[in-house]
Amino acid sequence: QLQLVESGGGLVQPGGSLRLSCAASGFTLDYYAIGWFRQAPGKEREKISCISKSGVSTNYVDSVRGRFTISRDNAKNTVYLQMNSLEPRETGIYYCAADSSGSDRCRRLLPNENDYEYWGQGNQVPLAS
Repeated sequence: QLQLVESGGGLVQPGGSLRLSCAASGFTLDYYAIGWFRQAPGKEREKISCISKSGVSTNYVDSVRGRFTISRDNAKNTVYLQMNSLEPRETGIYYCAADSSGSDRCRRLLPNENDYEYWGQGNQVPLAS
């Protein structure tokens, strides 16, 4: 069974840092581009970042560029999202998703939700007020 599992969430202070992990089971992440999405309370899910299957291409939404870093360790079958200088509005549920198309669209833009076939269950990141 193909599964993505996010971890690393937890209560963090504004201005703090957190690293999320997205681990795959049942398949090898090497062949998949990965995206991270966030859903704040009462809002629609939004795209945050993506990384190509090779790791060469990355992209970010402007609001997190310079503060968040996406990376991957294919040997560990895991993708990471390092989040620094977190802001209160960034609280929410963080999802990772996998795209098997082989497209290098991440180099040019942030793919949309329907570009991804597999999704994790989400990981809560609450920010202390």
